[in-house]
Amino acid sequence: MLSTDTKLNELVSRLKEVSSANLQSVILYGSAARGGYHPDHSDLNVLCVLGSLAIEELGRVAPVVRWWVVEQKEPSPLFFTAEELQQAADVFSIELRDMQDSRRVLFGSDPIASLKLPVNLHRVQVEHELRTVLLKLRNAYFRAPGDAHELTPILRKSFSSVLTLLRHVIIAFGEEPPTEPRDIISRSTALTHSDASAFETILRLREHTDAHVEIAQAYGAYLAAVESVIRALDKHLPKEQWQRTRQAHS
Repeated sequence: MLSTDTKLNELVSRLKEVSSANLQSVILYGSAARGGYHPDHSDLNVLCVLGSLAIEELGRVAPVVRWWVVEQKEPSPLFFTAEELQQAADVFSIELRDMQDSRRVLFGSDPIASLKLPVNLHRVQVEHELRTVLLKLRNAYFRAPGDAHELTPILRKSFSSVLTLLRHVIIAFGEEPPTEPRDIISRSTALTHSDASAFETILRLREHTDAHVEIAQAYGAYLAAVESVIRALDKHLPKEQWQRTRQAHS
């Protein structure tokens, strides 16, 4: 198995080979850039900025993406043009805010530093993502109710996304979030009057592969805690404030 740095260096090398001058940036973000990467349950998240994303360019990059996803078992990189990044800042405010806070430029320029991120739609995306996680967790339980063998990996995998969203709940409440997972849980649940122990149980399950919990109880408490966070967030900013901010015309 390749080391993290070796994998990333090989990815950049392959992208440069197939894209040549069309490749403008390769940026690592997520837990690996923040310093919280764990090979057992973390991914290597990569953003690639290309000058053109025409179909011919996608075809050139496709073998590299297949190698990264199939052989290296990593999520597909995100591909944008620099113009698309700025245009998408309102709908990807969670991801781009995280990139601005923690990133590592592996190749080329750094288009993330100069991005202007509108904050008025951030809370909407946070709620949308939390509700999406909640729906997925419920659907997973329908398929295997009470089955620890099936549900434990789902809980472990879901928690990376939930922890990220809890960080952004704190941001939506106007505070700077802490960096340590337990501190994030403590502050976000204090703000939303949610059950911290439910999230701490899943964190313990993720950190210790030999941890044992009563799966139905843990799953139910986890769902209830996510629901509680969503309700608090929904009340925090009334829906009439969802509108995009209009720019004044000069």
